[in-house]
Amino acid sequence: MATQKRSARSIGSAMAGIMVLIRVPFARGGGRHQQGQLLSQLLEQLTRMTEEIHRANLIQEYRIAMEQMDRTIDDPSLADARSTLEGVSRDKRRQMIFANRQYTSLLLAHRIGTFGWQELLGHLRILCRNSVFAEYWDRTTEHRRSLPVGSLERRVGEAVDAIMEELAEDPDEWWVVGQIEDPPEV
Repeated sequence: MATQKRSARSIGSAMAGIMVLIRVPFARGGGRHQQGQLLSQLLEQLTRMTEEIHRANLIQEYRIAMEQMDRTIDDPSLADARSTLEGVSRDKRRQMIFANRQYTSLLLAHRIGTFGWQELLGHLRILCRNSVFAEYWDRTTEHRRSLPVGSLERRVGEAVDAIMEELAEDPDEWWVVGQIEDPPEV
């Protein structure tokens, strides 16, 4: 709720700024140069507003998904309806859902700009050391095959695969940063 209020205030502030910028050149009889500057400033503010709305939508979608995951963790019958994993106990299924929740939190934090690619990889390196997450990742390999090539989630999945390979080769050197490159901008 607080995030929504902050977003609304940010959007409202941006709109107020746009209105001021629109009035100024016309009040002074501004020329083409002023109108060009105005248009540039308006486009810049519109871009920031669009990005803020996108981040707010991502956060809201995440909130809904997390509420559903929390319900499935609390109620094993719902976990059976949500999960596609076969041959796991109810407790293991709940652990897998929670592992997915942790991964999703890291992915969202990166998407909204809380931290960059290298910091995401650092968090993922730590998460990959967890045996429940490692099992979750192994059991959901097929789920990731349908992700679009070049999508952020696909690139993150490939990075986690590389981290898992590094851990399998030398589990005592988990903290060593490998050759995972920054993803291309989308």
